[in-house]
Amino acid sequence: MKSLGLGPSPSPVRDVSRLAWRRAAAARLLAPGTSRPVPEETPIAFSYEGAAYAVMMATPADLSDFAVGFSLSERIIASPADLESLETVSTEDGILLRITLANQPASAYWERRRYLAGPSGCGLCGLESLAEAARLPPSVTVGVCITHKDILDAMAALPAWQPMNRLTGALHGAALWLPEKGIVAAREDVGRHNALDKLIGAASRDGIDAVGGAVLLTSRVSVEMIQKAAVLGAPILVAVSAPTALAVRVAEAAGITLVAVARQDGFEIFSHPDRVLGAELGQPAAAD
Repeated sequence: MKSLGLGPSPSPVRDVSRLAWRRAAAARLLAPGTSRPVPEETPIAFSYEGAAYAVMMATPADLSDFAVGFSLSERIIASPADLESLETVSTEDGILLRITLANQPASAYWERRRYLAGPSGCGLCGLESLAEAARLPPSVTVGVCITHKDILDAMAALPAWQPMNRLTGALHGAALWLPEKGIVAAREDVGRHNALDKLIGAASRDGIDAVGGAVLLTSRVSVEMIQKAAVLGAPILVAVSAPTALAVRVAEAAGITLVAVARQDGFEIFSHPDRVLGAELGQPAAAD
């Protein structure tokens, strides 16, 4: 994929002035002029073959990964090689990702074309067909197994892969964990869907095979997150927060092991528990 940037992109993190109140009497009010780092939120427009497709509010970082991952998630392309070129055009209103395809757009392009802007917390805004919201993702049938300790260790390691969130405390993270390697890639964004799309793009561009691994999320699990994990080919998805009922049903149908409410003291398995050794439903976990 040939990539060309036109104009400077905004910084993904910037300092803003604020007043702060603290309960301690000695620091109830910080003086005016002090600042705090916060993440930028920028309109990112996707254009394929000169036609507008979608506008997403996102953190202006890792945009090449975003372009590839979003295109894969939308099933516009099957691999990064299907993108012939990418131009990143910065404007006063936001950033345009001008994408040229190596081949004619797949039918999914026309079926899922969006006309509304998607806020950073939304992954399905503007779809023309309601049926598309509950479409089944690719089936994942890999027989990989991990232990309960793998899950706890992976989630404990995730914060170290979130430098922008450590600075601002306001970004979602998505990471790919592989057996015997640990976390091999991670991306951040103000939108949880965007973070996962960026991870998909990064893994695909670097040729990292997710078939034997697990996707780690710092967010809740809605159905789109299951669909995106299936596109990546990961058989296991682990999240800090709880899933929606539809996400559970789609994970079960797609063959994905859904682990959620993953905290320091444990986790809950909602589908295909056979991939988690030592933590089968109805049985106590093995001791470390």
